[in-house]
Amino acid sequence: MNWLANSALSVEVLAGHRLRTALSLSGIVIGVASVIIMIAVGMGAERKVIERIEAMGTNLIVVTNDQTRKSGGTVRRIQAAKTLKQSDVSAIAVRCPSVSKAAGSIRRSIILRYKGNTVKTTLVGLEPDGFSICRLVPEAGRLYGAAEERSRRRVAVFAPTAAGNTFEGATGVGEAVRLGRQPFRAIGRTAPKGADFNGTDMDDRVFVPLATAMRRLVNVDYLDTIFAQAADGVPLHVAEEEIKTVLRQRHRLGNRADDFSVYNQLDLIRLHKETARSLTLLIVTVAALSWVVGGVGILAVMLMAVRERRSEIGLRRALGAKAGDVLWQFVFEAVILALAGAVSGFILGLVGIWITHATGWGPTLIPWPAAFLAVGASIFLGFACGVYPAIKASRLSPVVALKL
Repeated sequence: MNWLANSALSVEVLAGHRLRTALSLSGIVIGVASVIIMIAVGMGAERKVIERIEAMGTNLIVVTNDQTRKSGGTVRRIQAAKTLKQSDVSAIAVRCPSVSKAAGSIRRSIILRYKGNTVKTTLVGLEPDGFSICRLVPEAGRLYGAAEERSRRRVAVFAPTAAGNTFEGATGVGEAVRLGRQPFRAIGRTAPKGADFNGTDMDDRVFVPLATAMRRLVNVDYLDTIFAQAADGVPLHVAEEEIKTVLRQRHRLGNRADDFSVYNQLDLIRLHKETARSLTLLIVTVAALSWVVGGVGILAVMLMAVRERRSEIGLRRALGAKAGDVLWQFVFEAVILALAGAVSGFILGLVGIWITHATGWGPTLIPWPAAFLAVGASIFLGFACGVYPAIKASRLSPVVALKL
């Protein structure tokens, strides 16, 4: 019996047991669809995170006041130090030839009052160079400059969400507001930035001169963060090492561990890629369990078919069919069963991706290689699960089979 005849007969047999066929391939349908959708969502989220990191600034290097400790190959955050100073920013700008700009920053939650309305937002004290480093541009009004930084002027630049919550759709430029208990004048509004790589809304912020925030609002003498920009053409790791050297010397650390942490864009991208891929792998592993269960279902159905069709097998053997014909008949049934489930799961997965994208539930990218791999693996699974029942059927004695 040739392959075409085997295939036609297999389809006819499977069509004659529709309920059993549907139940046996349901596991593969769900498994393939789940794998495709989960990988699509994971790839889309990974792409979105990378775009957000790249939107934070060009050649960006971030120094934080986090103290960390390495233990067993992992890095743990111990506490926030208070050793980053404004003078460190100046030292980095002067003593690090690979750094073109540097700006200090602090961040706190704050209550904002405007015409009887109270709004909770995030206060960001930022030196003027921080705007260009972090790609913050004015959409209305203007940004504050070095003169306002030096004189600790009480001026504020609103990000879009904070401006919308405060001024109810107006730009707010020129309006008087209170940050905490201090009066400020809104002088500008930045263009939208969206969420950062952690999902935090970067537009729900109010920027004020760093010196103003440190002396008039928060009353601290240390920084939370230093933003630095590597010079054009300089590898980020070179600028990063220069910054580490300067800070260790200034903080007189000697043999002690760093009391700060330094990250660059490539580090952040690599970290979030690894995190996204680990999460995707975990989800896909769970989804693949139903795929494996589908394979077990095919095995069980094929074994049941062998038992139910013993008289048919005996009759075919008595009429001259070879053992190989019987073997390939059952193998083809298992493969076609798996193929039907894989194709159905493939289509269902694409529909799921479209729904996910259309409803805005999450960013997606169609993982064509993974999708075709899932289909191919399903076909192989069907073949593997059909071999044992097929061998069992081919070894049945015609005489014994007809008696049964």
